[in-house]
Amino acid sequence: MDDTFKAKMRQKLSELAYDVCINKKTEAPYSHPDQGVGEVRAVYHCVCCHQPLFSMEDKFVSGSGWPSFMRAIDDHALRYLEDNSLGVSRIEVCCGSCSAHLGHVFDDGPPPTFKRYCINGVALIKVDCDH
Repeated sequence: MDDTFKAKMRQKLSELAYDVCINKKTEAPYSHPDQGVGEVRAVYHCVCCHQPLFSMEDKFVSGSGWPSFMRAIDDHALRYLEDNSLGVSRIEVCCGSCSAHLGHVFDDGPPPTFKRYCINGVALIKVDCDH
């Protein structure tokens, strides 16, 4: 992420979204209103670059306090990085287009993928597909 991109995001994003996406912070659990699943067809995009990332069809309630998904919308939507920042090995999930920090992926999700993409809600924009 270069300084020009960071400056642009400083102007575009809320302070919390900037801290999450650029500084790799984490929003408080249960702080984002979009915790559940719904009947509306929607796609979740990166708040920084609007890259499509996740589908509502793959969203589930994990009880973790963050929006959770079984899979990315496609193989190129995300980048994966090793994260040892808390003294444990985790896999960081970043936007495949702009490299914004989104959250982490864990191997404790539901079938068929058994993945739980634990994503900061402020890193996403929900786009309704029914209109």
